[in-house]
Amino acid sequence: MDDRTTPAGTDAVVTDAAPRDAGAGETTTYSAGRLRSRLRAEVLIVLGLSLGQSAVYAVVNIVARLTLETPLGQQSTAMNPSRSTRPYLDLTYQLLSIGFALVPVALALYLLSEPGRRATARIGLDGRRPWRDLGAGVGLAALIGVPGLGLYLAGRALGITVEVHASTLNAHWWTVPVLILAALQNALLEEVIVAGYLIERLEQLGWRPAAVLATSAVVRGGYHLYQGFGPFVGNVVMGLIFGEYYRRRRRTMPLVVAHTLIDVVAFVGYALLPASALAALGLA
Repeated sequence: MDDRTTPAGTDAVVTDAAPRDAGAGETTTYSAGRLRSRLRAEVLIVLGLSLGQSAVYAVVNIVARLTLETPLGQQSTAMNPSRSTRPYLDLTYQLLSIGFALVPVALALYLLSEPGRRATARIGLDGRRPWRDLGAGVGLAALIGVPGLGLYLAGRALGITVEVHASTLNAHWWTVPVLILAALQNALLEEVIVAGYLIERLEQLGWRPAAVLATSAVVRGGYHLYQGFGPFVGNVVMGLIFGEYYRRRRRTMPLVVAHTLIDVVAFVGYALLPASALAALGLA
């Protein structure tokens, strides 16, 4: 899909190889201007069905929190809550939630696919370089995870971050596996949408690199705003680093590895550490 103009200054014609409502042998064509309009609409739809929607709710949530009589620093939020008092019904709800949360990932990959080229190869979500991706992912997790914890603790000390309970699941034999799956789901959803898909589409729309990175990072920070301003800043920084990594390497797999590791440590550590240890870390 080319977004250039012809030498004569007229819009280039883009041909869709798969005919829509046309007779045999016919094709559908789009001008560059119409293609840009379609891409803008597509981006808004994908974000509206996924993380953009979450960002809007998070903005409303932080406004609601700030207008309460209780100071922000004395409020709390829970991630990965139990959904039923009946263990196997809770497990069913957890797995359904994880599965349906990945539907926007499938949609983004479908929209990024091109004839002769899989979307997973386009954004580097494959196993072609497992050891290099693993090494890069571990390095990125260390680069982001430790300062991220520091920003959270600083936000708590300043009273601008709510107390975040990373897991409130009841203790069952399946708790840790579900938390690991939840971490992987978060990583796939966020890195495919805001790193891979969004950057690819904004570049196709002709945005400057700084604007692309800033938009990706602010969207990432936006849907964490319900946790307070510390996590918002931390995730914007994470978005800038991850976005620039993707722009240079065109691989989301190391980002998925890094994000999964960060969330596994947060979710599983919170679920397994005793209350005294969490309190010593400032996490309870």
